[in-house]
Amino acid sequence: RTVFDLIPKDYQSLRLFCAGRLDKESEGLVILTNDGDLANRLMHPSNLVVKRYQVSLKQPFPKKNIPKLIKGIKYEGERMKVESAALLGNQCNDASKEVDVQMHHGKKREIRNLFIVLGYDVKRLKRYQIGTFSIKGMPKGVGIILQKNEIQKLFKHENTL
Repeated sequence: RTVFDLIPKDYQSLRLFCAGRLDKESEGLVILTNDGDLANRLMHPSNLVVKRYQVSLKQPFPKKNIPKLIKGIKYEGERMKVESAALLGNQCNDASKEVDVQMHHGKKREIRNLFIVLGYDVKRLKRYQIGTFSIKGMPKGVGIILQKNEIQKLFKHENTL
């Protein structure tokens, strides 16, 4: 199934664009719009629209490896990196199975591949925020219609890591 299979019948006749993508193993916030220009603005890296992800790993990720995520690594001829990253959970620990990453670009499976190349298996990947709009606390599978002021929030830059 795709995200378009989940759209209520009332909206299925609209010509909707998906602003960004999530691979089939990922979950979380997806923005659908009938405005192609808006979709392009949200996806183009020059607009610096921040996307935040919670990455759940099979094994603990050490705090000392966070600079590797930010500096990036070369994979299949391209540099993969995140803008910022932080361990989640008990901050007293030097490692965690939960990592919060933030990026404003995104190549196919970039986050997964970055962790895999560093030797960590991704158990779950969830995008929970675009711009300052977050789905934290929202039930899974729920769709809402954004108002103009909420759309503008997608383009605000707030680095909270």
